[in-house]
Amino acid sequence: MSRRLISQGSTFETRIGYSRAVVDGRWVFVSGTTGFDYSTMAISENISDQVKQTLANIDCALSEAGSGVADVVRVRYYLPDPADFEVCWPTLREYFGDAAPAATMLVTGLADPRMKIEIEVTALKSEK
Repeated sequence: MSRRLISQGSTFETRIGYSRAVVDGRWVFVSGTTGFDYSTMAISENISDQVKQTLANIDCALSEAGSGVADVVRVRYYLPDPADFEVCWPTLREYFGDAAPAATMLVTGLADPRMKIEIEVTALKSEK
C-alpha cells in the first residue's frame, strides 16, 4: 500500500509543512481544516459561512482521496468560543447525515484569531 499526500494550495501547508490530507491504504486523514477559501486565502467573519467553507474544503480533500463523507468514521471540532458550536449543528447534521461519525468538540485557541472553527476528519474507504 502506498502513501499519498494531498494539497489544496493553502499557504499554511507550505509555510508550516503539512498536507491537507494523507491517504495510507484504506485510511484518509484530513488535517485540521478551517473556513479559508484557499484560492483567495479569504475567510468570512460569520461562523455559519466558515463552517460551510470548511466542509467544502474537507469534501474536496476527501474526493481527491477517492473517499467521501459517507466514509468518515471520526470527526473533531475545535472552537475558541463554545457558544458558537450550537450555531453549527444544522450544517454539520446536513453534511454528516447518515455517516454519523464518532465526534469530539474541543474548546481551544486557533492559529489565527479570524478562525472560528477547525475540523479534522478520518475516513476509512470502502474495500473495492
